[in-house]
Amino acid sequence: MTVPERPEQPDSPPGTPVPGRVWMLRGARAAISIPAFILTAAFVGYAGLARETGLTLAETLAMTGLVWALPSIVVLTGALSSGMGLLPAGLAVALASVRLMPMTMALMPLIKVPGKTRNWQLLVASHFVAVTAWVYAMKHLPDLPREGRLPFFVGFGGSVSSFVFCMTAIAYLLVERLPDIVAGALFLLTPVYFLCSLWGASRLNADRVAMVAGLALGPLFFIYFPGLDLLWTGLAGGTLAYVGTRLYRRGLA
Repeated sequence: MTVPERPEQPDSPPGTPVPGRVWMLRGARAAISIPAFILTAAFVGYAGLARETGLTLAETLAMTGLVWALPSIVVLTGALSSGMGLLPAGLAVALASVRLMPMTMALMPLIKVPGKTRNWQLLVASHFVAVTAWVYAMKHLPDLPREGRLPFFVGFGGSVSSFVFCMTAIAYLLVERLPDIVAGALFLLTPVYFLCSLWGASRLNADRVAMVAGLALGPLFFIYFPGLDLLWTGLAGGTLAYVGTRLYRRGLA
């Protein structure tokens, strides 16, 4: 399975509006890709973690469908398994998910049709904003007509999340037959894929500088600031990348 260079556009006479359901079907077909397979494999590994920590099938599927972003799900699972209260667990998940806010803010203007798109449609689309769908959307949606971007993205994100949801349920029921080392390897596919995808989709040098800074600072913050390591890594890495690239540009000017 491969990711197409550009999403296929429906065949229609010039000037003929294309129905939204056609774009949704195209998005669903584009979801059959290597990124979706890797994400599914990571959720298969998470199913083993969820069962090991004592979560029921219903709880596991509720977090998969409602929270959706895997890092936030892992944080919530750890909070529940450690006996953390509801308020601290909610705060931990919020901190882990704060990275999705700028991603959503960058995507919404891309898929919104001024004067036509309703707020509830954007809210539905925002649920599917995670690294896999966001990277694909930022790379491919600019090639599509503006009217087709929102239904295409919803079709893509909805298909990926539905397939992952079903495979998580199957994996939860069959995880006892899966060796621990295989489940762990599948789980680790996600950060490796995220890093490669973000690196390939980055268009500015500042983006890549931020990723390199995050990789260097992440282990240090994990040791000295456990629990808030991701937050501080993002803040420090992004700030260093911004300041460094600004100073570099001034030096060239």
